[in-house]
Amino acid sequence: MLDALLLFLVLALTSMAAGFMGSLTGLGGATFLVPIYVLFIGIPIQYAAGASLISTIATSSGAGSAYLRDRVTNVRIGMSLEMATTSGSIVGSLTAAWVYAHNLQHVIYAIFGIVLLSSIYTQITRSKLELPKPKPPDRWTKWLQLYGRYYDPALGREVDYHGVRWWLGELIMFAAGVISGLLGIGSGALKVLAMDWAMNLPMKVSTTTSNFMIGVTAATGSSIYWHLGYIQPYFAAATAIGVLAGSFLGSKVLLKLRNVTIRYIFMAILAILGIQMLLRGLGLYP
Repeated sequence: MLDALLLFLVLALTSMAAGFMGSLTGLGGATFLVPIYVLFIGIPIQYAAGASLISTIATSSGAGSAYLRDRVTNVRIGMSLEMATTSGSIVGSLTAAWVYAHNLQHVIYAIFGIVLLSSIYTQITRSKLELPKPKPPDRWTKWLQLYGRYYDPALGREVDYHGVRWWLGELIMFAAGVISGLLGIGSGALKVLAMDWAMNLPMKVSTTTSNFMIGVTAATGSSIYWHLGYIQPYFAAATAIGVLAGSFLGSKVLLKLRNVTIRYIFMAILAILGIQMLLRGLGLYP
């Protein structure tokens, strides 16, 4: 009984830290939880992925509601991209069932590591920019009204922005959905990439809108994971409680940080977890 309570506490505290970082970076707590659960706590990856999908919904609920209240999240942009990411999530979840049935988990580890590490390059190229260099509106900007404004406490002023290359963001969002269903994450890394790099949105708008979207993507994939028996209520409950608390705290901190600071945090965590998961996929990490 004591061991069970101790494990629950460890999972909850770990999830709180993951939820805090996930809400800051727009990745969702699952991006951090899957490697930690698998590498350090020893939970099988399919159950870690199932619990992390639930945690992603909790992150979206906790941080997303706060960011909506502060009017940083761009709901119009998020909803315009949501169809692609939910469709991809169904494809990825069904693919995951085949992968686990054929005992090819090492492929999942390797893919996860590659996804995380590949996101770093685009962050490095933009790491010195507090706000993105403005690009002229294109036809997608005008057709879909991809405009927005938010107050940035770190800069002490209102920030006006607009999105471009919506079609490219849509393609990356589909890939993000596939990765979400396959790996049991909210695929926030690719969502942030789609909005930050492809659509040229400010980092805070990208991360907060990603937090808004990841819950819907994860909910789509979690229904399939539940049907397959990969969501264990014990793990999911501890994870959801911790992540919800951590994501709420993270939402209070994000607006006080500069965009560049958030980007550096984002890159450091991606590098550490990406290398660990890639090495495990290659059989070089216990």
